Amino acid sequence: MTSTMIVLIVGIVVVLMAVYVSWRAGRLDRLHIRLELAQESLDAALMRRRAVVLELAGSRLLDPATSLVLAAAAHEARMAGPEEREHAESDLSGALRAAVDQERFREKLSEAAGGPDLLEELDAAVAKVVYSRRFYNNAVGVTRTAQRRWLARTLRLAGHTEYPQFFEIDDNPPATMATE
Repeated sequence: MTSTMIVLIVGIVVVLMAVYVSWRAGRLDRLHIRLELAQESLDAALMRRRAVVLELAGSRLLDPATSLVLAAAAHEARMAGPEEREHAESDLSGALRAAVDQERFREKLSEAAGGPDLLEELDAAVAKVVYSRRFYNNAVGVTRTAQRRWLARTLRLAGHTEYPQFFEIDDNPPATMATE
């Protein structure tokens, strides 16, 4: 009778542990999916910002020097490899701030044909980059925490995936940008 109870208790404990490990593995998998979606969203937001900046630079609404600086920064951000990407995107943010924070930039652009639409697109693209990067970095932090837990490390629940890296860029919007 006692040996049957011991086997039953051990069996229940093993089943509960298996359920818990399975739940942790599923959670880690869902975190990795969330991280991939956040990465795709960030990539799309950065691509959209580059596209709007290139459209603004080619619109003939800006002076040639500003257009050239913006186009060069957007091109560099587009062509940057994985190692230079954060730096190139930060440079684009800086070039954008320098252009948009010029005296009466928004007023001049608002008065030109098509200017208000470009300003609206630019505001939305810059805000989307800020939010997407925050969401991505939050997903990275949560995933790294889950991967560092002793159960995940011991049982290799994350497989051979590396710790995800934060995406740190200077994404401060221009001072004159309409942010909420």
